[in-house]
Amino acid sequence: MSISRPDPVPVAGRRLAAAVGDGWTLAALAVAAFIALPILAVAWYALFPRENIWPHLIATTLPRYLGNSLGLMAVVGVMSAAIGTGAAWLTVMTRFPGRRLLDGLLFAPLAVPAYIGAYALVDFLEYAGPVQTALREAFGWRSARDYWFPEIRSFWAAALVLSFGLYPYVYLLCRAAFREQSACALEVGRTLGCGPWGVFFRIALPLARPAIVIGVAVAMMETLNDFGAVDYFAVQTLTTGIFTVWLEAANRGGAAQIACVSLALVLGLLLAERKSRARRRYHSLSRRQRPLEPVPLRPLAGIVAMILCAIPVLIGFVLPVGVMLHHALGHVGQWADPALWRAALHTLALAVAAAVLALGAALVTVYGARNAASALPRRILPVIQIGYAAPGAVIAIGILLPFAAFDHALADAIAALTGHDPGLIVTGSAAGIVLAYLVRFFAVAQGGVESGLARVTPAMDMAARSLGRSPRQVLREIHLPLMRGSILTAGLLIFVDSVKELPATLILRPFDFDTLSTLTHTQATLERLEQAAPGALMIVAAGLLPILLLRGSTLSAQGG
Repeated sequence: MSISRPDPVPVAGRRLAAAVGDGWTLAALAVAAFIALPILAVAWYALFPRENIWPHLIATTLPRYLGNSLGLMAVVGVMSAAIGTGAAWLTVMTRFPGRRLLDGLLFAPLAVPAYIGAYALVDFLEYAGPVQTALREAFGWRSARDYWFPEIRSFWAAALVLSFGLYPYVYLLCRAAFREQSACALEVGRTLGCGPWGVFFRIALPLARPAIVIGVAVAMMETLNDFGAVDYFAVQTLTTGIFTVWLEAANRGGAAQIACVSLALVLGLLLAERKSRARRRYHSLSRRQRPLEPVPLRPLAGIVAMILCAIPVLIGFVLPVGVMLHHALGHVGQWADPALWRAALHTLALAVAAAVLALGAALVTVYGARNAASALPRRILPVIQIGYAAPGAVIAIGILLPFAAFDHALADAIAALTGHDPGLIVTGSAAGIVLAYLVRFFAVAQGGVESGLARVTPAMDMAARSLGRSPRQVLREIHLPLMRGSILTAGLLIFVDSVKELPATLILRPFDFDTLSTLTHTQATLERLEQAAPGALMIVAAGLLPILLLRGSTLSAQGG
């Protein structure tokens, strides 16, 4: 009797199938590879450019770009930390007039992109603006030679706009961190002789340090990503350098090299943030945590606290929205401009497409990692989130370089087969913008899907599988209904971020194709603020949506 040996090919095939599951792992790895492609493309073109201009960059413009970027990030980081932490402490730990109103309004500057804040500040403070005009009328000055006024388009003005626009990242996280602290720990500090300042600096602030560090890191990365504000203030940063080398010098290798420096800064910032928390632990050892009760302030102190919390709202939200409203209401005819509504339609289509694609890709990646027999998909999930940290201009360069080559090869192949040249399919259309949004905001979709999926116990998966359901049916019939809230929230955030995105859109947009952000930027740089105002107000209105959602969820959590 002969015993047949198993065929090694089917055994190897079964092992491979077991390693990749039923295709979910392969799909997850394919999505992860696509998300990582722009970053890898930037690194490749920077290391192996057709024309190496590293020596020229290092000898001329790169030190200035790098120095301005680092300086701006440092100033914005310090200012946003001070504003966000101070406002969070006052609204959580104290009671003063207008506290509940300001607690919600302090989120509002997130709805105003930095470039809109820059346009408004310059219009408000420039020579022909209301401030200097009022000063000349009040003191009888006739020209700018009769008095001194700070330079508006400067490094410090850019830092001011970015700080008052980005501090809500710190405020949001610090507010949550202070709310989660136990009153017992603070009372122990008071009994040991610490005054209010001592309790803040020695107990509350160290406990909130992880939240502060993360918020400051996000603000600094957004500062590095900014193009509209720094370009309007004539501050040469790494992002403006990418535009200069790419559009004016027509050197894609040099643009990729500057983009690689920006990417290295982002990676260094992420590593520094993670290392700063590596060996530190922040635990609450009390088994019974009593919630904090805000301390009523004396009348004078309450007024001071109210003013301090109102200043960020006035500068970061009321001023830009007020200036734009003034121009929009003073030139009502601009609302009928066909270019405005064409740009609004383009913006809506691109943002919806980006949100749908990002959520679909995130579902495939996260659910594939959950079902995968291999640990590889789960290990790469944190890595592909770097797209959200990378500046938009870097993502745009990473999309444009490889897909331009793909477009040319595809067009040549179609022309050879059919005799018809289809042109550039991806980089010559709005598809390139959607791909950039997908890469840039994939981490938001991934976070929303992961948070929703984490609330579904694996026992439900196993029960459904035991009843004969496939993984696809489990996802459709069980997970998606339970994750609906998290998915819709993530989709809304991606939609709003796509509406506000400027650098990637400027680089990738086809000829004569505008979105609200590019139209607003173009009109503002031409000093046509009355034509830029309607588009700017539409962007702000879209940005208010997640803030209202966040405020509503906060009120619900507090019981109204």
